[in-house]
Amino acid sequence: MLEPMSLAAIAAVLSAVGAGMANEAGKWAWESAGGLVRRIVGQQVTAPAGPDEMAAVAERIHAAVRTDPALARAWEAFARTAPGPGTADAVPALPASIRFFTDRQGPMKLLEREASRTADGRPRVALIHGPEGIGTSALAIHWGCREAERLFPGGQLYADLRGASASTALDASTALRSLLVQLGMARDEIPPAAADRREWFRRAVASRRLLVVLDHAQSAAQVRPLLTAAPEVFTVVVAPRPLPGLDALRIPVGPLTDKDARRLLTDLTDRETVAAARAVLPRVLERCGGSPYALRAAAPQLAEPNGPSGTDPGPNRQEEDPTVSDSGPVRTAVEGLYRELEPAAAKVYRLMSLREWPAFGPAAVAATVSLPEAEAARILGELVDRGLLESVDTDRYRYRPVVRGHAEETAVRVDGIPGYSTAVQRTVDWYLRFAVRARLAALPGGWGIGPLYEELAGSPGPYANEGEALSALAAELGNLVQAVYAAEEFGRPDAVYQLCQALWPLQLKAGYHDELLPALRAGARVADAHDPGSRMAGRTHLLLALDLMELRRYEEAEPELAAAARAEERSGHLRGHASAVESLGLLRLRQWRFQEAYDRFDEAGAILDGIGAGDEGERDLPRARALLDRHRGRALRGLGRYAEAHERLDIALVFFRDTAREAYNTARTLTDLAETYLAEGDPQSALPLIDEAAAALDAEKAAHHLAHLRALRERCLSAGE
Repeated sequence: MLEPMSLAAIAAVLSAVGAGMANEAGKWAWESAGGLVRRIVGQQVTAPAGPDEMAAVAERIHAAVRTDPALARAWEAFARTAPGPGTADAVPALPASIRFFTDRQGPMKLLEREASRTADGRPRVALIHGPEGIGTSALAIHWGCREAERLFPGGQLYADLRGASASTALDASTALRSLLVQLGMARDEIPPAAADRREWFRRAVASRRLLVVLDHAQSAAQVRPLLTAAPEVFTVVVAPRPLPGLDALRIPVGPLTDKDARRLLTDLTDRETVAAARAVLPRVLERCGGSPYALRAAAPQLAEPNGPSGTDPGPNRQEEDPTVSDSGPVRTAVEGLYRELEPAAAKVYRLMSLREWPAFGPAAVAATVSLPEAEAARILGELVDRGLLESVDTDRYRYRPVVRGHAEETAVRVDGIPGYSTAVQRTVDWYLRFAVRARLAALPGGWGIGPLYEELAGSPGPYANEGEALSALAAELGNLVQAVYAAEEFGRPDAVYQLCQALWPLQLKAGYHDELLPALRAGARVADAHDPGSRMAGRTHLLLALDLMELRRYEEAEPELAAAARAEERSGHLRGHASAVESLGLLRLRQWRFQEAYDRFDEAGAILDGIGAGDEGERDLPRARALLDRHRGRALRGLGRYAEAHERLDIALVFFRDTAREAYNTARTLTDLAETYLAEGDPQSALPLIDEAAAALDAEKAAHHLAHLRALRERCLSAGE
């Protein structure tokens, strides 16, 4: 165990607090650390942004506390209660394997050999690769499920890296969050920075006997940050081809032999059916080319008189792909399945493929194809039964990449560019309307700019409460991001803006910062191209900046905040201008640049002073000024100007507690006052404020804030000893 005043222990505390900034308690602790570091060192210290800067700040703290017992006690009290990322102690499991699995003994022996290799510091990694439909994912999951209890009692992680294309591939940071969630870490306790996520993932798996399956990988660069040299961890990467630059045991997967293909067809049907189809069986095996996917597609047709021979034209004969005879077995199988579809199902199959929707449901399909929702649900079930779609959950579906490619090409040929455009825009319209309604329900007191926000303000959607609306938004997140891309491509800036605003609850309440970042970048890009210097440009740049702040990408956030402030000022929107400047002050608090933060809050206050009677934003002025007073108090505390901090915080408290009666902001202000008393060496005055803040949060279910209050109370008691 580290001695608490050692250089290594101080650096570890700083690192843990920095990594724990995914929730309000963590951000508070980081800000408190900045004020304490300033007091210990005797001058402003800019917040460290990486390992080298962390080490440099730790050295300065270490040098000061070695010679001053009072400062040492203050740091020790903080270090003992400082929060960090949450625990990761769940035992995850792989998705279920398929029922019928044939052969692959050679690849499974190679997996066994690599998994059992003596630990020598090199990561245990295998790369399973083969063409679409050959069964690479099925192999990884089947083997992992079979060996779970014997080899991997610590759990089995699975991440779909969605590497079918560059536009859908997950970045490593997003994949790491998925893995940490599976390990049991709460979403709002996961480190915001990618480097911290890598570190905490490696810590979480260091002593486990664990399997990690990384499916549908696109590149070695995508995979490398997810690898670990932990001695008992085995990583299986699945990709359609070898990945140059990935140091792994390569396990190619090829076609099934005719013997194994017959065995799979027998498992999928029965001996009698296979025997009865012996006349056409050689042709079926040749057409399927050893692909398990193609064989599964052919199995239901074996009992049909004309199906396996390929002589039955089917209802979509006129739409047959002229290149299919030159295609591989999977493409041939898909074309055959498509040709058997009734016209309505064929249309759904084609038109939902025109964008890379991650997983769509009956309502979006019904809007796209102009069908009743019940009929859309029936057709989706049929497409799953035929193997043209995969079921993601109870009512959400997706394409395999090769199937989607066939469907999209067929749509272009059959429906043409006008049909393509109409279908995509109908889907975007559905997701836009859905998103705005859910956003209004998830944040009932919020507001948005755009015609749909005005139209739907009184009908936020069929949600029982805010949490249900937030969950609905989260479930459609991937589709909403794709809708932003589609709206940008089709030249619909208003749709882009309104969708980006609808994503705000997922930033504010759910922490989906990585996933939202590309869409918010698109929003700012569209605003600059179509509406520079407008309120909407200010709004989109601000949303992007706030997302970057949560990801601790401060150097990128700052120019976005400046762009937001310029656009709001140019448009004459004083409330928005003040908000952008205020946000820049909040960024400075995160950076421990307390004087600059105070100056920005003063600047924002001066902008608010320009709002006169009857002007837009007048009704919000008292609350906006109270928030600025609270922020000023925080900055003054960081500067060590405690008397002035009390004055500002007391003003804010009167508004939130006595005028607005806002329990959460009352508790936040009380907490700031308690921190100020503790910083100036008066822990006894802080204790009743902590108790009052906790009482104010009784109905708010603010678990992290309450945890922070408990830690603050412990620091007060320690300081008073």
